[in-house]
Formats: sequence, structure tokens, C-alpha cells
Amino acid sequence: MTEPVPDQAAPGLELAGPTDPAGWLTLPDVAERLDVSISKVHQMIRDRELLAVRRDGIRRIPVDLVANQTVLKHLPGVLNLLADNGYDDEAVLRWLYEPDDTLPGATPAAALSGDQAREVKRRAQAQGF
Repeated sequence: MTEPVPDQAAPGLELAGPTDPAGWLTLPDVAERLDVSISKVHQMIRDRELLAVRRDGIRRIPVDLVANQTVLKHLPGVLNLLADNGYDDEAVLRWLYEPDDTLPGATPAAALSGDQAREVKRRAQAQGF
């Protein structure tokens, strides 16, 4: 049996991700937005097509990562690259929402929805070196 994952950051670190509660979607909200079943959303999380973390005891997904009725095109690649480099879900979220003035939108998460998505993917790949 696995222990429940706390919805708090490691000591000395703040929780990453959107600060506005409206910046998060529950898994049923994501299923509705993508027009798929809740089990498909769970599968997408397991397959690293989506990133979900616990906030207030509920698994949530940042709304920025789900554009219209689809997942951001380069998100699964970025998630896999960072996971391969040893990042856990909270660390991935922290990396995606770390302010970066060299990217339009100021965070990798914001840049993923624009012309700089490939640059974000390249930077994620560079994390392994």
C-alpha cells in the first residue's frame, strides 16, 4: 500500500503553480473540457500527458496546461524529459512556473502555449546535462 501524497511542499519551499484558485481544474473539470472520461484523464496523467498535483487534498491540473479542448502540444514531451531527469511532479510544476524573463509570458508554462514551446522543450532537455 502506498502512503498518501501530502499536498504541501518540502520544508523551505512554497507550493508551485498558479496562485489563483481559478488557475486550477479538478480531474472531472478536465474530463469535461477534453470531452473524455475521467478514466482517460487518469490514464493521461499516468502516461505523463498531463500533470496533476494535490491541492487542498484534491488532485488538480493547472488550467494553463489544457488549452481549449486539448492538452498543450509540447507538454507531454516536457513532462517526460523532466521526469527522466529525476523531477517529481511538484518539481516539474515548480520548473514550469518558475519566473523566467527570457521567455514570453515569463514562465515556461505560459511559453508552452506560444511560439517558444520548442525552446521550453529544449530547456527541459538541457536539465539533464
